Amino acid sequence: MLLDHYAPIFLSSLLFALATLFPILNPPAVAPIFLSLTEGASLATRAALAKRIALNALMMLVIAMTLGHIVLAFFGISLAIVRVGGGMLVIASAWRLVNSPDGGTGHAAQLAEPFTSEMARARAFYPLTFPISCGPGTIAAAITVGASLRDDQTATSMVRLAGSLPALLLVSFSLFLCLRFAARFLHKLGESGTAVFMRLSAFILLCLGVQIVWEGISELLLQWLVRAGVAPAGAPSPLSFLLGKVIAS
Repeated sequence: MLLDHYAPIFLSSLLFALATLFPILNPPAVAPIFLSLTEGASLATRAALAKRIALNALMMLVIAMTLGHIVLAFFGISLAIVRVGGGMLVIASAWRLVNSPDGGTGHAAQLAEPFTSEMARARAFYPLTFPISCGPGTIAAAITVGASLRDDQTATSMVRLAGSLPALLLVSFSLFLCLRFAARFLHKLGESGTAVFMRLSAFILLCLGVQIVWEGISELLLQWLVRAGVAPAGAPSPLSFLLGKVIAS
């Protein structure tokens, strides 16, 4: 009876966490960024980096989903602030990639400083894990998933959290595969095709950072309007509320 009751809860939690986190993490889109930031690295160094980044992302997702709301409440930090600050880091990293010097990726790799193991350890967490691979949007989503899976009944809450853990493993493993074989996948595009694909990926990353910042600013602005008594508590967004005010007047 217990298995019949908790099995659907476990499965639904797994699918919910997977469907929420995988599109935001988007491992295939991270692969060209990872490749461009590790120019000059050997295949063995990139393989070790891919494993380390996937493990770092897994730990960050687990911590964010299980303890994120507690940490933010302890420091008095809201999700909106996390979105604004983290989104600015994403924008800074993407802007550097978009404005990097032109040239073939193979030629750049030859001229690049050798990517040593010390450099790999130094860059494994920042910026390769955060904010490139596991950014503020993913962390905020993980915190939201963890809060959504909680229930008044302790047993149900534990089953839901347990069901989400395999989803985190699948997402992290897919990130490892995309990073581990990034060079092999992109090799088929050629030098010019890979360069174009990397620039497009960097631009998409830039747009994602702007979106994350805008979502955070919108939430902060809406909170300010509610506290000022200008907007009702159930207003969908500050922009739609202000547009409605303009139209009504």
